[in-house]
Amino acid sequence: MDPLRIGVLTVSDACSRGEREDASGSVVEEWCRREGHELARRATVPDRTDAIVAILLRWADREEVDVILTTGGTGFGPRDVTPEATRAVLDRLAPGITEVVRRRGEAATPYALLSRGLAGSRGRVFLANLPGSPGGVRDGLQVLGPVIRHLSALLTDSTTRHRQS
Repeated sequence: MDPLRIGVLTVSDACSRGEREDASGSVVEEWCRREGHELARRATVPDRTDAIVAILLRWADREEVDVILTTGGTGFGPRDVTPEATRAVLDRLAPGITEVVRRRGEAATPYALLSRGLAGSRGRVFLANLPGSPGGVRDGLQVLGPVIRHLSALLTDSTTRHRQS
């Protein structure tokens, strides 16, 4: 089984200025190693819609990755614009995924319900917004981990257990 090519985009003013370590992106990077996925792209951008959209479009439209996971910018703060930027590039939404991510996070903190993250696809690439906290990222990866290969196979029209050629 080929490794999935994962792109990690951390959305954080402080991380993009080098004022804070990208702990959430590092959680995704470690998960990639543990699960046998390739960390194909990793970047940090400020909380600006234009910066987020530019990278999401480049990575997805050039098919540089199979999956894009963003961290940060999903709350209700005035600079939390990751969901809006993501919605601008998605072809199809996958609300069930984000519903389960929020429910999983609720076990750790009631604030998980305040996440406005989205998930969906653009062409053959799956995108999901994860919270900015390392714990929220871990919760999201627990939800995505068991289905991510199957989801990627569906997007590329590959044979799956549910689709026989």
